[in-house]
Amino acid sequence: MKILVIGGGGREHAIAWRLSLEGHQIFCAPGNPGTAQIATNLDTADYLTIEADLTVVGPEAPLVAGVVDQFRARGRAIFGPTKEAAQLEGSKIYSKEFMRSVGIPTARFVRVENDGLAALDQFDYPIVIKADGLAAGKGVVIAHNRGEAEAAVISLGPRLVIEEFLEGEEVSFIVMSDGRNIVPLEATQDHKAVGDGDTGPNTGGMGAYCDGRILRHEDIGQILDVVIEPAVRATGFTGFLYAGIMMTSAGPKVLEFNVRLGDPEAQVLMHRLDDDFAGTLMRAATGELTAGNLRWKKEPSVCVVLAAAGYPGRVRSGDLITGADAGTAQVFHAGTRMEAHGLETSGGRVLGVTASGNDLRSAMANAYAGVDKIHFEGMHYRRDIGKKGLKRWYN
Repeated sequence: MKILVIGGGGREHAIAWRLSLEGHQIFCAPGNPGTAQIATNLDTADYLTIEADLTVVGPEAPLVAGVVDQFRARGRAIFGPTKEAAQLEGSKIYSKEFMRSVGIPTARFVRVENDGLAALDQFDYPIVIKADGLAAGKGVVIAHNRGEAEAAVISLGPRLVIEEFLEGEEVSFIVMSDGRNIVPLEATQDHKAVGDGDTGPNTGGMGAYCDGRILRHEDIGQILDVVIEPAVRATGFTGFLYAGIMMTSAGPKVLEFNVRLGDPEAQVLMHRLDDDFAGTLMRAATGELTAGNLRWKKEPSVCVVLAAAGYPGRVRSGDLITGADAGTAQVFHAGTRMEAHGLETSGGRVLGVTASGNDLRSAMANAYAGVDKIHFEGMHYRRDIGKKGLKRWYN
């Protein structure tokens, strides 16, 4: 097939890479230096000129803006949610009120339009404060005291969700849906905080691992029953539906909905997938998805994100990158650009170094061996991606 992938980050590089392995002709808009090695990069303004058999949307912004409605109006096969359904990610207020109305388990919350400081009195600490709109994964603050909470309300406001802090272990649970039928992907675990041990501010994701043991079979069934199926039924959702789940002592509760593949979750998922991805996408885009499970490689995969100086705050660009092609790990480009003197940084999350292994420990070792080959000034990364799984299964 001729397949168009919209987006230019690590997630889109991983999607294009996986589809290219199946022998399809790939176009990326706008793509990046990594996708340029396996696909034809296009100016975003030109993507409608490509008569692709199938279009796959990576980022949330074009989905919230209605790109799927635009393509469908032209009779084009595209995989993603409509503008209306994309509000599950586009507005935290909409999403939380949707969950309450449908009966999907989530944290107790209040919506704030203006006076967030007064709403703080309704919660004990720590509390979670979320900006209403799209924030690239960085619009969430966990406040441990009143001072931190007031600072977060001022910086993130005026439209906010303030909610109780949930105890448990976080899991990323993503499915493909054609509006009726659902195919779950393997569970993954993202690492959102910038520092080891989940310290520091939240980011768009500093790494992830994918291992078939993250969730028990009964946990998967419960999440499908009480979270995914009610959401799909209520919205007719098409595309990748991502539920950030906290596995609490009272069962799974939804932290957030996203309406696309996570990043870096996409990188480990594409690395482990062992099935007809393009065919599954096409069946889902045309309403012919068959409910069931995809095939996955047994070996776990680990992705370590290499971030630029200053991330997740003010990011420095223009640092020369060396060694991106030197190791055996698969390197997915996110914030890079090619200049006359070579590859350089151009965003906060620069590269995703992804590798597999016979077990989680060896997958981690292989990913970090790949990291050791790469250098750019200001490069920083977490050194504990996957350690939660090690503690769970090896201690």
